[in-house]
Amino acid sequence: MERQALSFRGGRKPTKESMEITLAQLLESRDQRQLRQIQLTHRFPGRQLICLTVVLPGPVKRDARSLKVAEAGVAAVRNRFTPVYEELRDLETGFEGYFVVEGDLLDVKKACCGIENGHPYGRLMDLDVLEPVGESVMPVSRDRVGEPPRRCLVCDRPARECMRAHTHAFHEIVQTIDKIIGNPENP
Repeated sequence: MERQALSFRGGRKPTKESMEITLAQLLESRDQRQLRQIQLTHRFPGRQLICLTVVLPGPVKRDARSLKVAEAGVAAVRNRFTPVYEELRDLETGFEGYFVVEGDLLDVKKACCGIENGHPYGRLMDLDVLEPVGESVMPVSRDRVGEPPRRCLVCDRPARECMRAHTHAFHEIVQTIDKIIGNPENP
């Protein structure tokens, strides 16, 4: 397997440092992530690209909590798949993991949904499977594989509904995340 050595602060041991990012930084990181996804889908035609990110609302996208979820996500992907290429990026704007795997597009998406649904930290992981569309890429939706929408971390309603309506205060969401990560049953 080919691995890109950009993991955990350029190969150094991860630290617990965290800092707030700006909206401009967040938007730029999304653009850069999409460009990297396009590059990798073109580099590995006929194989599937999984992009792992950590669900962490608010201005801090990288801290000890996010690294704990990222490490668990990487282990879960490696346990379920045998990547032919892997690239891990520990950035101020959040962790990004890219995994190129063999398999049918929808089977890979279904397996990623299984990780999101079944892993103790799964609700804090976003495992997108990218499908080439023209010169761009689009994530395969959960409904294409018969999976329901992601659930809200706080109340278990569809997450998009709560996000749009700003149903929960930021501190409620953070408390829920801390409970998930701090649960003694979670490694």
